[in-house]
Amino acid sequence: MNQSRLVDDFLSLVRISSPSRREAEVARWLMGTLDRMGVRVDVDDAGEKIGGDTGNLLAQLPGTAPDAPPLLLCAHMDTVIPCERITPVRDGDVIRTDGTSVLGGDDKAGVAAILEAVRIVRERQIPHGPIDVLFTVCEEQGLFGAKHFDVGRLRARRGVVLDCDGVDELIVQGPAANKLRVVVRGLEAHAGLAPEQGISAIKVAGDAIAAMRLGRIDEETTANLGFIEGGLAINIVPNEVTVRGETRSRNDAKLRAQTRHMVECFEQAAARYRVTVEGREHVARVESKVTQDYEGLNIPRDSGIVRLMRGAVEGRGRALTVRATGVGCDANIFNGRHGLEIANLGCGMRQIHTVNEWIAITDLVATAETLVEALRLNAVR
Repeated sequence: MNQSRLVDDFLSLVRISSPSRREAEVARWLMGTLDRMGVRVDVDDAGEKIGGDTGNLLAQLPGTAPDAPPLLLCAHMDTVIPCERITPVRDGDVIRTDGTSVLGGDDKAGVAAILEAVRIVRERQIPHGPIDVLFTVCEEQGLFGAKHFDVGRLRARRGVVLDCDGVDELIVQGPAANKLRVVVRGLEAHAGLAPEQGISAIKVAGDAIAAMRLGRIDEETTANLGFIEGGLAINIVPNEVTVRGETRSRNDAKLRAQTRHMVECFEQAAARYRVTVEGREHVARVESKVTQDYEGLNIPRDSGIVRLMRGAVEGRGRALTVRATGVGCDANIFNGRHGLEIANLGCGMRQIHTVNEWIAITDLVATAETLVEALRLNAVR
């Protein structure tokens, strides 16, 4: 493994700001890098569909081993905020942020590891099957790049998404998720002159939230309300509040039950609020919309991709941990909607989505080495 080149690529990538829907600069960097490697890259129209400035990048390398099956290597180009000015700090084996931004190892560690693995198998002429390399957009805000990617363009039916913390870990189970948007409607009134003639939508929403099970529901299920907006002025009883949230579970029945519970909390709270003004009764109301955000990830632990990645990690003298998670990734879309066999491989990132994010160079190298070994084994099995 060319550690210096791998680290240089990683540092170059994380210094490029690429929040969701603004990945064009990092996409140009990747296209230039792949072009210098002699690899053609196609850009799809996902960016246009989601209001972004670039689409998903797909590079397809021919195989060099007869009859070896294609393998997908995938990572996403966007990062969470704050990411406008990222200053990586190298401290021995660790690369971290300067504390003012995320590092962007989620998911540029995966991107860099894929690039290095492809280089190594080509430079060392390691026999391999066809390789589909996919770099997606807008993963962090709802897996939108994967949702708008035409999976029919892929040759591979199995592979890995590199989008998980830790190293030598493979995610084979992940939750399905529902998004909730609830509009609570009350009745406006002057807050100082006649507050008793109003119904505060904020108070209705507050009662609903107070009665709601949120956070960790059980080992498979979580729920969160992440957005609340409403009101016109401090001297007006608010007549409308919008609340947005989500619930996730690896168990479909639990997902349905938690979703129903959250909606019913709003409906029951609204039913308790009513007021009569000039002979007319007014009752608080709610309008709820539930949409599926993504499907669950559920790959059998004896599947081909698990056996391949276990062999790749063991080929480095390590043991593979196969586990479940509480988060979604592009693999959820490729498996749940399209029936592919795509697992989520850890790529070393730590404390992601925080300004304390860091990665060990040894873990980044280990991830690239695992990919090289997976490509080699995929050609001989």
